[in-house]
Amino acid sequence: MSGPNVLFAARPDRWDETRGPLEAALAKAGVAADLATDHAPGTVDYIVYAPNGPLQDFSPFTRCKAVLNLWAGVEDVVDNPTLTMPLARMVDPGLTEGMVEYVTAHVLRHHLNIDADITRKPGDWTPVTPPLARDRRVTVLGLGALGSACANALAGLNFDVAGWSRSPKALPGITCFHGDEGLADALARSHICVALLPLTPATENLLDADRLSRLPEGAILINPGRGALVVEDALLAALDEGRVSHATMDVFRTEPLSKEHPFWHHPRVTVTPHIASVSRPESCAKVIAENIRRGEAGEPFLHLVDRQAGY
Repeated sequence: MSGPNVLFAARPDRWDETRGPLEAALAKAGVAADLATDHAPGTVDYIVYAPNGPLQDFSPFTRCKAVLNLWAGVEDVVDNPTLTMPLARMVDPGLTEGMVEYVTAHVLRHHLNIDADITRKPGDWTPVTPPLARDRRVTVLGLGALGSACANALAGLNFDVAGWSRSPKALPGITCFHGDEGLADALARSHICVALLPLTPATENLLDADRLSRLPEGAILINPGRGALVVEDALLAALDEGRVSHATMDVFRTEPLSKEHPFWHHPRVTVTPHIASVSRPESCAKVIAENIRRGEAGEPFLHLVDRQAGY
């Protein structure tokens, strides 16, 4: 009996870099899959998918058992009315590690005011002692896989860490807030605020003028989550007023970010080009291969998306 047909439905550059690791991961998982980019729709058992690829109509894939997303974010596919089969998002150890490193680096950068030392002029011997981490309050908005990992890493460095989620969560050593009232409290105690929420109708434009005004004077915003979590004009106004002293932005409503965008030119905005957390082919291939193995064995898929919640 032949193995499953796996359709790789992403851009050609992803195929070139992922094909070898995915074939190796499938073989190691004991799955004799036929991996290709051109299977006839009616013969496909699994789709390895990226939302920016050519596939948008899933209706011809009548025997497909699951769509396995290459991205952690699913907001660009979860509402597709033709997607009736199970959808799994990417939860990749490498992706998590990358996000933890990015968030930790930028929190430490702002905590220690490293920018001042990098731009220090010759002869400027003005020592400024930063507070210890235990005296710096960091809040992580979003306590999913990525947010929880970042919150735990920061707590491990002795920061005073809180987290916020829409529904109640409990993490040892982390002060956890939830719901609308909890969001106001979480923002009010944030010297540094890290946005790591998924993009859903409930979180879009979450950080608007009203909520940004709840941050302490001079707060730092770090957004490696989703661009549409933040109302851009409101953030720019908060920066100009000093409510927010700096914003480090890795994600944007439109990418690549236009060179005319005000974020590029604002002295208190750092732009990074969506690099905080990227799925590495070797590690994401193992996640996909394991889900295909599970599907063939009749076991539950990992990381299934809750369609109603949107993530």
